[in-house]
Amino acid sequence: MKFSYYLVAVGTGSVIVFNTINSAMSQTFSSFQCTNNSCILLNSLWRPDSIPNIADGNKPIAISEIYDFAQSPAPSSMPLASPKPPNLTDILSERTPVPSKLNPSPNPLQFPTKPEEVRLEATEAISLQQALELARRNNRQLQVALLTLERSRANVREAQAEEYPTLNIRGGLNNAGSNVFSYESNNFGSSTGSSTALRGTAQLSYNVYTAGARTARVRAAEEQLRFDQLDVERLTEQLRLDVSNDYYDLQQADEQVRINRAAVTNAEASLRDAQALEQAGVGTRFDVLRSQVQLANANQNLTNALSQQQVSRRQLVNRLSLSQVANAIASDPVEIAGVWDLPLEDSIIQAFQNRAELQQDLVQRNISEQNRRLALASIKPTVAVSSNYNISDTFNDDESFGDDYSLGANVTWNLYDGGAAKARARAQSANIAIAETSFADTRNQVRFEVEQAYSSLQSNLANIQTASVALEQAREALRLARLRFQAGVGTQTDVISAENDLTQAEGNRVTAVLDYNRALASLTRAISNDQPR
Repeated sequence: MKFSYYLVAVGTGSVIVFNTINSAMSQTFSSFQCTNNSCILLNSLWRPDSIPNIADGNKPIAISEIYDFAQSPAPSSMPLASPKPPNLTDILSERTPVPSKLNPSPNPLQFPTKPEEVRLEATEAISLQQALELARRNNRQLQVALLTLERSRANVREAQAEEYPTLNIRGGLNNAGSNVFSYESNNFGSSTGSSTALRGTAQLSYNVYTAGARTARVRAAEEQLRFDQLDVERLTEQLRLDVSNDYYDLQQADEQVRINRAAVTNAEASLRDAQALEQAGVGTRFDVLRSQVQLANANQNLTNALSQQQVSRRQLVNRLSLSQVANAIASDPVEIAGVWDLPLEDSIIQAFQNRAELQQDLVQRNISEQNRRLALASIKPTVAVSSNYNISDTFNDDESFGDDYSLGANVTWNLYDGGAAKARARAQSANIAIAETSFADTRNQVRFEVEQAYSSLQSNLANIQTASVALEQAREALRLARLRFQAGVGTQTDVISAENDLTQAEGNRVTAVLDYNRALASLTRAISNDQPR
């Protein structure tokens, strides 16, 4: 384990402390294996993780001293070679306690009809981890994906049923008579010669040879199940990114409200100074008017920030599918969410190993291959065997029951279908080529996403340092501008300009930290390591 520390001066008597940690870790890189026109992607997952803190307000940024990446547990992977259904308990487990009042109605068909049913009542402060937990439990898109997965499991079982013989039993009880309405021997309307018979049949049949159609259907269903498993993984990762971005947007909206309220306070102080100087005869009406305009602009910016804050809250509530009367606010402070210790090249390789989208393209290729085999099997001979046992008995005769049996084998061969089967096979071959081309395109897109997020992460880390220094300087500049104005050697323009600079510097610092967190979330999504930070 190697530790490196960097000190950056911030204002007078303050420093920013950054440390980086390099840990030697063994990694197994992915490989592709293709056999019998089927491809699999072998993968392994690893993700470094740590939680530094950034102080708020006037304090310097301080990233905590020691983070042991080697102790971070690796998330479980889903190798394509051995399809394993994801544990729904793990996906929907209560990893983080959340307020019960935020949970939505268990009835998905709930339809409010009264104003009080949609009036916001419960406002809860939740952390990012709580938001992620609520999303895992309540998000409708993820629930649909899980239901689709259950449907695919049932389809696999249906396809596997063809590997077993079928047994049918039929039975019936019949009563027959004659002379119901006919005239005979002056006994009109009286039936004669009626009899009651019982008949039953048992049939056992099995398709001995299907030219590969049965195997192809089973494998296609299993590959579809694997595709849906990967889709659950993909949606879970995307949901994590979307919730994180919504939470960071809410944090930014909260910070903008705080900054604009501070700007209003500063503008009010400047207005009071200008009015006091005017009353003392050393100020001008022009300075008072400028201060009033500055205060009006600050109030307008605050109103807009409050509106955006409410929109961001409702966006997060919508993403989490919370109760109709619930509202959520952010409880986490604005701080650096973690550090990324993996180099760019290793990050790209990890993304190639782990991304579900790449594996889905390969699975789609395998599905098309099985469908191609299924199409060709329809013009090949098939063999089926069957056996029948029949029993019958007439109750009102003097004979005993009768029974018989039959054994048979049938061969079916569709010698000519107008070329339909071969046309379907060619269509599936085209689907195979489409899946391979899509794989190449997805691979390039994955690499771009990693490179984009990595570049944004590095630039925003540098911006945090610059913005922190600039914030201290802006505070000091405003203090000096007010002193100069109060002493009569400065102008109101200097004060207004310093206030604007301070507002912008505070916004830049918040933006730099949150953009860093967004880039880290995007990079984690690009690598697809589902591990809480």
